[in-house]
Amino acid sequence: MLRIAVLGCGRIGRMHAANIGAHPRTRLAGVFDVSREAAAEVGAREATPVFATDEEVFASREVDAVLIASSTSTHADYIEKAVAAGKPVLCEKPIDLSLERVDRCASTIGKTSLPIMLGFVRRFDPTHRATKAAIANGDIGDVHQIVITSRDPGMAPAAYMEVSGGIFRDMTIHDFDMARFLLGEEPQTVSAVGSRLVNPALMARCEDWDTVSVVLTTPSGKQCVILNSRQAVYGYDQRVEVFGNKGMAISENRRAHDSVRFAAEFTARGAPYLDFFIERYGEAFNAEIGAFVDAVENATAPEVGFADGRAALVLAEAAGRSIREGRPVNTSEVG
Repeated sequence: MLRIAVLGCGRIGRMHAANIGAHPRTRLAGVFDVSREAAAEVGAREATPVFATDEEVFASREVDAVLIASSTSTHADYIEKAVAAGKPVLCEKPIDLSLERVDRCASTIGKTSLPIMLGFVRRFDPTHRATKAAIANGDIGDVHQIVITSRDPGMAPAAYMEVSGGIFRDMTIHDFDMARFLLGEEPQTVSAVGSRLVNPALMARCEDWDTVSVVLTTPSGKQCVILNSRQAVYGYDQRVEVFGNKGMAISENRRAHDSVRFAAEFTARGAPYLDFFIERYGEAFNAEIGAFVDAVENATAPEVGFADGRAALVLAEAAGRSIREGRPVNTSEVG
């Protein structure tokens, strides 16, 4: 049983701690957060040790691996410390907001054989994986176009938005990874447009956009369109459509149930969409833990690794540059 410590006890860290504690192949070895109160709360709830410092986590012989769910600014530092301590890593995205810092981290850890897995959880969603299988099996033929729709149910708090790194590094980065996962070919050009329609004042202050559309094009001409919004009043909107010369595969939104009710004055179809990412991707988060354990126990490269994290950040940088400069950007211009 793999003993995993969690660094970071915010919303996603709390979820990871509970998932690790409940997973049949892992044990929660402890938690750490710079907020002693947050760490104590999670430690009490999960009946697990609370580390006083991050150094204690990396030095502990009771910790086999670490899951990094702390603030983005700490991710690269913690990856370096974990590798130096000989502990495999599962790190939430992104590695860092700066491509330069990501490259310094890569140089520091060198060609380590330790598994370093990035938390692009959508790859592990059953419906998305079924779509990927349809491509791999040739069911839809040659991929021509992909449409990825990803809209949050509502704006995050202003304090978070101001330090998030912008929509492309914070939100669309998941969609960039999904595009790479499904295209089977690296995007070469990135064209993006952005608007401030949900909260213009906040977005202007953050120099960000809340409504964006991105077109990725590969060297062979495959296209991927990504549609993002920070606010969908009807719920968490997560859809993927892959179109090929033999047909199409679609990964639909998820609901708690699909029952339909009929009455004289209305027809009600199904439940609302699942609330947000923790609910929508609950199965995927558990599958992600299992995939991480596989990589550690078998000493193999994880399905989604450090290089994938860097590649998604390159696309995010290119998309931002495309909006600012009003032109398509070749990924070679970014890195």
